[in-house]
Amino acid sequence: MRNVGVLIVVGLLIYCLIDIARSSDDERLGAPRVLWALLVLLVPLFGSIAWLAISRLRRPATDGGTSRAPGGRPVVRRRQGPVAPDDDPDFLRKLDQERRRRENGSSDEESPQV
Repeated sequence: MRNVGVLIVVGLLIYCLIDIARSSDDERLGAPRVLWALLVLLVPLFGSIAWLAISRLRRPATDGGTSRAPGGRPVVRRRQGPVAPDDDPDFLRKLDQERRRRENGSSDEESPQV
């Protein structure tokens, strides 16, 4: 059971170090990355909890695709780039047309010739 606690602390430490490396200057309260990394490495449990608490409070509201309009209303941004095929209406329309074409073509072939 003691090993589980050690694994949790090591996992938390690695997660925090990676998060520190990817953080912005505002999330770090203007402190250098090295200072935060040393705090997390030298005092793993306290440093990790401090990093998670401070960085989460300082995260910009644009995470997750939403931001705030001047009136405080959330503004949802559309994703840029390609859309997955099952979410693309044009792709689904072409599949439906192709399926109908095949059904009409196969029903003509199956009908008896008199």
